[in-house]
Amino acid sequence: MRWRKLIEPRTDEPFPLWMIFPVVFVALYATHFTLLRLPYYWDEAGYYIPAAWDFFRTGSLIPSTTLTNAHPPLPSVYLALWWKLSDFTPEVTREAVLMVAAMGLLGVWKLAQRVNGSTPVAFWTTLLTGLYPIWFAQSTLAHADIFAAACTLWGLVYALPDRGRNPRAAAAWFTAAALSKETAIAVPLTLAAIYALHAIRCRLPERRRCIFEALWLAACVLPLAAWYAWHYAKTGFLFGNPEFLRYNAQATLTPERILAAFGHRILHLTAHMNMFVPVLLTLAGLMLKPQTEADGRERTTIAAAVRRRILILLLVNAAAFSVLGGALLCRYLLPMYPLVLLLAVSTFHRRVPYWPALAALSAAAFVAGIFVNPPYGFAPEDNLAYAHLIRLHQSGIAQLRSKFPGATVLSAWPLTDALAKPELGWVSKPWDVYAVDDFSPAQIDRAADEPGRYSAALVFSTKYDPPPLISLGRRMDEKYFGLHHDLPPEEIAYKLGGQLVWKGEDQGMWIGLIRFNRQFEAGAHLPPAIAAISESR
Repeated sequence: MRWRKLIEPRTDEPFPLWMIFPVVFVALYATHFTLLRLPYYWDEAGYYIPAAWDFFRTGSLIPSTTLTNAHPPLPSVYLALWWKLSDFTPEVTREAVLMVAAMGLLGVWKLAQRVNGSTPVAFWTTLLTGLYPIWFAQSTLAHADIFAAACTLWGLVYALPDRGRNPRAAAAWFTAAALSKETAIAVPLTLAAIYALHAIRCRLPERRRCIFEALWLAACVLPLAAWYAWHYAKTGFLFGNPEFLRYNAQATLTPERILAAFGHRILHLTAHMNMFVPVLLTLAGLMLKPQTEADGRERTTIAAAVRRRILILLLVNAAAFSVLGGALLCRYLLPMYPLVLLLAVSTFHRRVPYWPALAALSAAAFVAGIFVNPPYGFAPEDNLAYAHLIRLHQSGIAQLRSKFPGATVLSAWPLTDALAKPELGWVSKPWDVYAVDDFSPAQIDRAADEPGRYSAALVFSTKYDPPPLISLGRRMDEKYFGLHHDLPPEEIAYKLGGQLVWKGEDQGMWIGLIRFNRQFEAGAHLPPAIAAISESR
């Protein structure tokens, strides 16, 4: 009977997806439980939550409480649906994002099954993806990247293998990916180009199939183009507000900057957050001969044509995000990391006798990367440093609320939004703020010229800034990628004519609360003790 086949699958068949998804989701929920009630932060607070909040309240796909960046609206619609069914709280939002992350991991499992055919390879690829620090951190953050990654991986399930491709299903998933984040269109267009070129070289029956697949994949651009046309009709901006366009697509086009960004992207794909462990183990494994099973057959592997497609996708994405995006955020490459791990685990399985030990070693390296920061500059959202930073800032706001209720607060983004917008989950009532871009000398000097506009200051390290001896490419990062150096809180307090009354530190990041008595001149020469702090940097 059919129902018996459903609940009693054959032991020689892959596990059905309906059995795998609950296990994946429960594992994600258990490992992220302490993160679910954290308030919104960084680009969540800057764009994605306000955009979804505006759609939830007004039904408008064009945000009104933040500048429109022309990002496609699918994440906003999805989150608003969950808020409608439950409640507008960070916990509901993060649980909804966990569902998407679990679907993405399910796609990793299915993709590994289809291109390799080995259940152990699928298991380890899925586990390593879930433990990779960047995927782990993004699994509860309401960025568009996790939505695009999950849909892209499912699109690859139907578009990447050599046999049994389904271009219609692939196009549906890739369209959803592009309507989650516009840059996801790079994957289907790359595959469309690959299949179109293959059609030129193959014979007529296969040529027709390849052309058919290429057309379906290329058609994914049409809904995205329709979104941009509608956005232009509503706002007069095709690709978002002019400052967003300049920062992410126009100021990034110098050859030196593109080459430097490409170098960063290659490192992001092969080394960042301990990815170097499976990559180096893969290179070592390639020196070994393929292993055989008990019946004498060689172990399964990924077909050569599929490996070539994966490598092309990795290179295209590295190149695309060397040109697009003002910030070198690793989450832009989120759907690519499972492909790197799929190649690695498949190599382990094919060539190494006790290959699960290598997979376990990679898993241990990733678990360490979740908690231990690398010895170079990185975005806190690449591991659990973001949670430490949120809790550190929550402590600062608690001190502000206790010591200076009702103050007008000098601070920088994202804390200015956190203080001014209660819907982000940080405060119950909005505070008046005086915003600076950061806490670099130029910005503090500007604030010192307007002392009457604020009555307290909540200052913090806006970037993870390691010691110079182990920071690579610092000058180029300063020139092209927005690296700056915040003044220490003691020096900020003195330059602004105030007194540091509280300071918190955690994992190389700090926050300070400053009060103002105006009893000495702001911007005067630094006392020796404070000058020593500044010079030590």
